[in-house]
Amino acid sequence: MKEQDATEKMTTLSEQVDRVVSEGYKENFRVVNGALTSEKASHPYKPDQVVIANFYRFEGYSNPEDNSILFVLETHDGKKGTLVDSYGSAADENISHFIRQVEDIQKKDKPE
Repeated sequence: MKEQDATEKMTTLSEQVDRVVSEGYKENFRVVNGALTSEKASHPYKPDQVVIANFYRFEGYSNPEDNSILFVLETHDGKKGTLVDSYGSAADENISHFIRQVEDIQKKDKPE
């Protein structure tokens, strides 16, 4: 009788990036001077010009402190891409601050 493994296979960060890139999220975003930009972006984006389409959290299999988060973003002019950060104590303060602003704007836009 074959032994069964009850461990669920978790998607890795690189597998998830590949999946969202195949869905059209091809920009590799970063935060510079409080704005979202990429190599292909013609100008930087302010938080009110960005929407978080989705996000995924990852924890290292062998090290629970190896945490990262993948943000799937869309800009007001149709650019689609990803932004990767650590979370917890290793988070990049610039990215965290930008994402909090985007989240606050999105919360205000939702009808009550």
